[in-house]
Amino acid sequence: MEPLTLRTPLTKLPGVGKARAAALENLGLFDVGDLLTYFPREYEDRTVQEDIAHLPADTPVCFAAMVAEPFRTSYIRRGMELTKGKIVDATGQVLVTFFNQNYVRQALHPGQTYYFYGKLTGYGARRQMVSPKFEPEGRCDFTGGIFPVYPLTAGISNHLLTGLVRQALPCLAQAAEPLDDQLRQRHQLAPMEESYRTIHFPPSWEALATARRRLVFEELFCLTLGLTLIRQRRAGQAAVPFVRQDLDAFFAALPFSLTPAQARSATEAAQDLAKAVPMNRLLQGDVGSGKTVVAAACAYLAWRNGCQAALMAPTELLAQQHLGTMETLLGGLGMRIALLSGSMTPAQKRACQAALAAGEIDLVVGTHALLSEGVAFARLGLVITDEQHRFGVDQRAALAAKSGGDLHPHVLVMSATPIPRTLALMIYGDLDLSVIDQLPPGRTPVATYLVHGNKRPRLYAFVRKQVALGRQVYIVCPAVDQEDPEGMKAAEQYGRHLQQEVFPDLRVGIVHGRQKPKEKQAAMAAFAAGQTDILVSTTVIEVGVDVPNASLMVIEDADRFGLSQLHQLRGRVGRGRHQSYCVLLSDNDNEQTRQRLRALAATTDGFAIAEEDLKLRGPGDFFGARQHGLPQLKLASLEGDMVLLHQAQTAARELLAQDPHLSQPDHAPLRRRVERLFRANGDSFN
Repeated sequence: MEPLTLRTPLTKLPGVGKARAAALENLGLFDVGDLLTYFPREYEDRTVQEDIAHLPADTPVCFAAMVAEPFRTSYIRRGMELTKGKIVDATGQVLVTFFNQNYVRQALHPGQTYYFYGKLTGYGARRQMVSPKFEPEGRCDFTGGIFPVYPLTAGISNHLLTGLVRQALPCLAQAAEPLDDQLRQRHQLAPMEESYRTIHFPPSWEALATARRRLVFEELFCLTLGLTLIRQRRAGQAAVPFVRQDLDAFFAALPFSLTPAQARSATEAAQDLAKAVPMNRLLQGDVGSGKTVVAAACAYLAWRNGCQAALMAPTELLAQQHLGTMETLLGGLGMRIALLSGSMTPAQKRACQAALAAGEIDLVVGTHALLSEGVAFARLGLVITDEQHRFGVDQRAALAAKSGGDLHPHVLVMSATPIPRTLALMIYGDLDLSVIDQLPPGRTPVATYLVHGNKRPRLYAFVRKQVALGRQVYIVCPAVDQEDPEGMKAAEQYGRHLQQEVFPDLRVGIVHGRQKPKEKQAAMAAFAAGQTDILVSTTVIEVGVDVPNASLMVIEDADRFGLSQLHQLRGRVGRGRHQSYCVLLSDNDNEQTRQRLRALAATTDGFAIAEEDLKLRGPGDFFGARQHGLPQLKLASLEGDMVLLHQAQTAARELLAQDPHLSQPDHAPLRRRVERLFRANGDSFN
């Protein structure tokens, strides 16, 4: 076999065929370098302890014990067999049970000592253990230390991934250290190679903490450098300044008064638009807070300054909804507004494209079709994207590039996903921020309840009551089309069950991400038109069309979702004049889980919910989907690493003051590290 390098494809490693390579790709793992930066999500303490009698119950433990008797298998029913035996040490005994693993009869020999790892239950002579991991004494492949537990996918076991990482470790010697000696000494950071080895296979908890601190610092340091370089690059770009700032006519034509938060956000954006450098502003507001009105004000300013605007939405239904809103807000002022979407006929698309190129359309609302070849603008001055975490940075850039010439359009990105204020230090490094933190008057808060599955008959009765009142109901499932071994509700299967057995007299629709786009579109359009009483779906409706008549949101297996996602789903109801409800169904009795769900039921403040989610789940929810165009953070925890963040930001500022573009030869490894962090996200510093 050829010597491994950081760029060696994983298919070159022993045991990785096409099927495993495809499964590894689902984890984002393509080459040896990817393995080394794929960090454990947690660790198991399998340090060997002594004395069965004194080991704690209901906590994973590792201990040595001798097999006291042959293990025997009994058959309970078809497909179920139990293999049982007794293990002992000088202080006590444990009854061990394995389910459908009768091979252990040959693997565990009476009179021999093994290491066992698992949870003990009971005390004294009643100590028991179910399906522990085990290996002969002294072997230490699975026991005898601190072991990594990696995020997995179907077809990839932790044992396999651990073995692959071990094979990759020697390649660390090929990687250049991105942090110079002086920086490491000043911040007391361990060397890179040592840190990567330790983060995967820590010899002690103290060594793990030291390695993690080094790698978190590096991650935050490189993120800060990258964001600063992007901001510097944008500062050198030119845009059309919207010097005509007369919004009075727009405000006067509105059928309602702006909230103070809306007015403040519109003013902040207008001030940016008046500059000769491109605006790059994030407009963040909870579901229903009125972000579209601020976007309309920006589009109005573009028109008043002789420029065109484009609004890109992630779904066709949402684009059509935005079209209707923009026509209501802007059509009466004389603006020419059009739709460009994938479902239009070729002739309709050609006509729209010709009108855009001729400057005969002032605001175009569309989907990814706006990125199509052949779409050109006469003078594009403003790009607006809605639910922008659904679009990559490169997609926004592709639309912005259609402005033509040397001038760049202003950019407004909207998101209804609340981001915790503690996260803002990092998130908004390359975006200016406007927050709409008030709901318009008259919005009735959605009443939210946490309900156990044994109340399902009462819930079905409540669904019927809502439909009888003329309302509509969403039922959201975590899975698509088959039940998993743990019994998660699946939209396809559960939807058919509800239609055939529970609500045969009602109109039940099904929508999920594996349907063809036309099927999905038809199901959501039927619900929006009131032709469906109940829509059973996956989270594809998280960003969906506005259905004011929907008054009930039922979320099955609610414990499977993050709080922020649950809040987004809840935002699908409560959009009309009727009292609306959200029911969180969960049979999970874990106290921390129920506390998390009760936190959602207790408030409708998306920012408070996001803060709670950050405390309980870490930043993965916010960075996992690469929201706001940022690279995904792999290690940093914003609750625990704020001090390190401040240190990393200070160090980044000091370094860029000396070398603004990281162009000095000594900084080449660091620049490559920063570029690698951002390249996967579609950005660059050229």
